[in-house]
Parts: sequence; structure tokens; C-alpha cells
Amino acid sequence: MATSLYDLTVASYLQIGEALAGVLAKGATHCAEQGLDTNELVSHRIAPDMADLRFQVYCVAHHSIGAVHAFRSGEFGPPSGYEDFDYAGLQQVLGDAVAELKGLDRAEIDALAGGTVTFRLGQMEIPFTTENFALSFSLPNFYFHATTSYDLLRSKGVAIGKRDFLGQLRVGS
Repeated sequence: MATSLYDLTVASYLQIGEALAGVLAKGATHCAEQGLDTNELVSHRIAPDMADLRFQVYCVAHHSIGAVHAFRSGEFGPPSGYEDFDYAGLQQVLGDAVAELKGLDRAEIDALAGGTVTFRLGQMEIPFTTENFALSFSLPNFYFHATTSYDLLRSKGVAIGKRDFLGQLRVGS
């Protein structure tokens, strides 16, 4: 049985996107219990040369629903407009992405297989097939930013573990 574009992408985006929403909720609860400002988490980074939690969470949305938009349009670029989000805003961005992903039609997404997506950054262009864009660019970036978001929250004492990151597994036939 062949794996569909929907199963490779949208189902994975939903599994981890919903899990990250739960992790962010635990982060907010942790802050409330500890008397911490959630917005301190937004600017948290583990190393001086890395992007902060704001960028990481925004990129999870960007590399999920944004990737689906790219399957349709054939164009993808770096994220923008994330600089002013607070913690609640990040939760909303991620929630909106998950909601939009849930509304997608499996047949429509599967029909986008075989297309092309061009990643543009300034004058640089990288042409992909839709599948190669998903498998070698979008999904690796998506998982990187989801993992980094988890790590940033964990490093601030949020009580989360691997099961929180994995979310609802897709089991059965």
C-alpha cells in the first residue's frame, strides 16, 4: 500500500501540532503556578545564537499549514510577521493552524502529489517536487521547530515528557 501525501504531511502536522498545543498549555499552567510571566518564555533561547520560542512555535505553524498552502500555490518562503507575538498569540497561531489542518480534504491534498514547490529566499530559489519539498524540507523543519519548542519549555521547568511531545499516536489499520 502506498502512503498518501495527506498521511505523510497533514496527519503528521496534526499529531505534533496538537501535541505542541498541549505542551504550550502546560507551559501556561506552569507559569501561572510559579508566578512567572509567560512572555518571558516567548523570548527564551538556550544559546545566544539560536532563535527564541516565539520563532520556534511560529515556524511549526509555518511549516505545517504554510506547507499545505505551498502545495497548492507552488511557492514557499521563510516565515515573517512573528516578531510581535506574545505567548497567547503563539497559542492562537498554532491553534488556527491546527483548526485549518483539520478542515482539509484528504482527496484534495492527495491530488496535489506530483506538483512542484519552489522555496524562495531573496534571489535564491530551490525547486522541489511536492513530495521532496514535504519529505526533505517541510517535515524536517517542522519537527526541528516542534522539538526545539519542547526543549525550550522543558529547560524552563515545564513538566513535560516524551508522551507530551508525541501526542495522539496513529495506531491500527
